[in-house]
Amino acid sequence: MSSTATAKKQPSSGPVLDWAAGHGPVTGALSATTGAFAVATTGAATAMPPGWALAVGAAGALGHTVVGLRVRNAGRTLATRAASWLVGAGWTTWAMTHGPLTWAALGSLATIGVGIGAAARSSTLFEEAREEEALAAEQRQIARELSAERRAIAAEWVERIQRVCSLTVRVLGVEMWETGAGYSIDAELPPGGATWNKIAAESPRLSADARLPHGCTATASPGIHQGRVIIDVTTVNVLEEERTYPADYSVLSLHTGIPWGYRTNAEHILAYLREQCALVVGPTGSGKTNMVHAILAGFARADDILTWVIDLNAGSAGLPWVLPVLNREIVREDGKTVRPGIDWLAGTFDEAMAMLDTAVRVAKHRKTNYQALLAKANTDLLPISPRIPQIMLVIDEGAEILASPDRQMRKLAEKILEVIRIARAMGLRTVLTALGATGSVLGNLMIRREAKVRVALTGGETEGMDLGKMFPGSRGLRVDQAPFKGAGFMGTPESPAALFKAWRILPNQIRDIIAATSDRHPVLDDASVKAAGAAYTRRWDSERTAWMREQIVSDDEQTDTSGGEALRLSAFRNPQSAEPETAEDEMLARFRAEIDAEFATAPDPHAPTEQVPPAVSGGLNLSALRGEQDSPAQQAALALLLAAGTEGTGASAIARALADEYGTTRQTVVGWLKTWVSDGTAVRVGEGTKARYVHHHNAPQPPPEQ
Repeated sequence: MSSTATAKKQPSSGPVLDWAAGHGPVTGALSATTGAFAVATTGAATAMPPGWALAVGAAGALGHTVVGLRVRNAGRTLATRAASWLVGAGWTTWAMTHGPLTWAALGSLATIGVGIGAAARSSTLFEEAREEEALAAEQRQIARELSAERRAIAAEWVERIQRVCSLTVRVLGVEMWETGAGYSIDAELPPGGATWNKIAAESPRLSADARLPHGCTATASPGIHQGRVIIDVTTVNVLEEERTYPADYSVLSLHTGIPWGYRTNAEHILAYLREQCALVVGPTGSGKTNMVHAILAGFARADDILTWVIDLNAGSAGLPWVLPVLNREIVREDGKTVRPGIDWLAGTFDEAMAMLDTAVRVAKHRKTNYQALLAKANTDLLPISPRIPQIMLVIDEGAEILASPDRQMRKLAEKILEVIRIARAMGLRTVLTALGATGSVLGNLMIRREAKVRVALTGGETEGMDLGKMFPGSRGLRVDQAPFKGAGFMGTPESPAALFKAWRILPNQIRDIIAATSDRHPVLDDASVKAAGAAYTRRWDSERTAWMREQIVSDDEQTDTSGGEALRLSAFRNPQSAEPETAEDEMLARFRAEIDAEFATAPDPHAPTEQVPPAVSGGLNLSALRGEQDSPAQQAALALLLAAGTEGTGASAIARALADEYGTTRQTVVGWLKTWVSDGTAVRVGEGTKARYVHHHNAPQPPPEQ
């Protein structure tokens, strides 16, 4: 049998006695009387000298007295124990000379036993009372010391506020923070119309007067009524140290708030996004991307949120939440399908437009379909739950899209603003990011009105950081207060703008969160799925995720010789081919099938059945559907392919050559190359990173058959 085998349980043979347990008042008295009776009976039968019993009793009394003195028992306890030994020894000596089996002997022994038990119980209660009193005295001493410290803090700040703000306040309480990073002062303002704003405006001077460490502040906020003020004083700069995202991946809810970071008192700050949109700004190097991942982590932990991500920078904000699933890096022990950490990822203009169009259709359909539910709940806000989840659109650098003069970006901007404008009650909200808090970003009235949850990650950068515009009405905010990466200011309708810092979240934590929350993600409600149509239900099709698989590059496939990324053109195979071309395609097909089976992402039954040609589907080359097969850009690409000679070229090199003049993307070029290989215009030479495309006029001819 192995050492890990579980031992068989033996049937119980009766009550188990704990022989190591100490005596109580009853068992102690019973033990003393039965012992004395046994000794007296034995001594009388064997003619034992009675003096021995008296000597043993005296020794027991002495021993207990010594032990009691060492543990500092009360005098009453010492006397009770010594008397018990001496009385028992005296009875034993008397019984040995007069006979232990007489009624007088037995009656007196019973009386002695009752007396010993009562005395023992009394001494036990007295000792417990002494211990409680000692503990209370110690606590009172600590309280006196703490009270003295608080009184000193109160007196110090009364003088400081008088000196700096010319206000005489009365401190009503001082609360020390459990984190040890500072304390809060509850003060009453003087009569005459003084407000807390006057103290808040002098925050920098108060901090300097208190000689607080760099990064620590003294900030004022409203008290329980307008005549009170709360002053939070930070004494330890917790923003200076880097803290990783908490390892507690427990269930969150949209209604209870999503943690986005921590304040200077080390307490979590929550974002409530049922009705609010959010705006996160931060220059390059400020930790904005890390902040986005922390936001996505919070959304993944919620059981009533579905996250859609738009990032036109190759989808970099959402790929870490999808690729570990596509790569099969996460395998559950129970064999169940692992779902991506986000519900939809758009990395191209066409996919982003499809996502935003879908969001608009879902919002409008919910308005009509859930009228009965709204009436039953007596509310004009759709009741969000795991059954009807909220859709959070996270749009990286979305604020720049709104301010962009580019024609395509203006189309996206119109859709983003439409979602923000019409979808609040129906549970669709946005999180936009931007590179700076400038007038171009904050100039849109819709953003200023709807994005009340705001974050400014400064990283010490002053250019493009107008904190006055980002947090209107908040005074005393300076960029130099948050010089650390990931640190900045955050304000919500529930919490005024103040210093905070986002947690550092690492790739391994993202994978852990994906695995821990896979079962938790809700499924889009049936009514919304019907409105979303095939654009949503086919979002994980290989044609639409091919650009993601281009990011799956092994260690020995870093770059091609033309300086571009390694190509994975097998991603653009014909979806109707009988066999997948690579294990990668087979993996994605299996992933798609599992998602279809378990989470109902089957094709829309009302969608058209025409098949998209491989060249069109590859890389979401939707421009091919608009009759641009013979566009000038495509002709220029073919000329470059021909000019490359027998050496050939790659998609990255062609895309770079066409980018300035035609704005052609690499994904579009990949689609063209796939088409040309299919119709014989080009020949693919080599595999992996050494793959090249050669015009058929320059292709090497096969050797003649022997």
